[in-house]
Formats: sequence, structure tokens, C-alpha cells
Amino acid sequence: MSKTIIGGLVAGLILFIWQFLSWGLIDIHASTMKHSPNQDKILTVLNENLEPGQYFLPRAAIGASQEEAQKVGDASIGKPYAQVYFYHDRQFSMASNMIRGFTLDFLIGILLCWLFSKFADPDFSSILLSSITIGLIGYLSISYLNSVWFSSNSIPDLIDAVVGFGAVGLWLGWWLNR
Repeated sequence: MSKTIIGGLVAGLILFIWQFLSWGLIDIHASTMKHSPNQDKILTVLNENLEPGQYFLPRAAIGASQEEAQKVGDASIGKPYAQVYFYHDRQFSMASNMIRGFTLDFLIGILLCWLFSKFADPDFSSILLSSITIGLIGYLSISYLNSVWFSSNSIPDLIDAVVGFGAVGLWLGWWLNR
């Protein structure tokens, strides 16, 4: 049990540090959060026209008929579109977010340790490659799939999946085979 707790704790710390580097120091996600010099004007218009929530524009109204949805879809081809996450009042707590982030990373580490403990003969390379595979499955099923449908840049998420889960796999491959 202590091997799982220590393994999960260090794996969580490795993921947490990688995420800090990825989102902060190295800033590989900068391309997914661009700046607009018109942001104040845009936010004013959004605030006057949207309730908090997630939007894909243009989109037919909820409950619209298939024909109405098709008309909106056809009329939007070749025109601007947007995905918007909108909130009226930005709340931000670095401490709370970091605690939640580390707790999630620790849980991921514990789950990986549990999964690898179920392997018949978990050697270093099988743990390393399995960890990277798990990261890639997460990337492919969420980030990449969203980029297919919404033409977004998912390369930073691919880097996070490979580097983060690769580093965790290196640690766990060594730790669980001691």
C-alpha cells in the first residue's frame, strides 16, 4: 500500500510540475488562448447578449426541427464561427485551483499504480509504454476529437500527454520495479 501511495504522490507531483511548466514557464498553450486588442469591446457585446455558458455560434436553437438546423448549418458554410465560454463574473483562486489540480494529479497517479499492479509481470518498459498509451488515449478521445470537429489546435495537448505521462511512466517504471 505504501508503494502505491508514494508512487501516486510522486507521479502526481511529476504531472503537476509538468503542467506548471507547460501552461506557465514554457507556455506551450499560448496558441490556444490568443489576445485580441478588441477584447474589451467583444466582452461588452457578449455581456449584453449572452447568459453564462458554453456556446457554438452559429447554431440552431435547442428544439429546432431538423430542417431548421440544416438551414442554419448550410447558411454558415464559409462564414465566421466561434466557440465561446462566457461568464459574467471572473472568479479566480490560484490556491484553490492548485490544490484541486494537485489532488487530481495525485488521483491519476494512484489509479496508474493500481492499474500497473494488475499486470502479470510489470517491467520498466511495459509500465513506461502503458503510461504513454494512457496519456495518448486521453488525448485522442478528448482533445484530438474536439480538434477534428472544431478545427482547434490540439498539439499542446498532445505534448502534454506524451511528456507528462512519459515522465510519470519513467518514474513508475523504476519505482514499481524496485
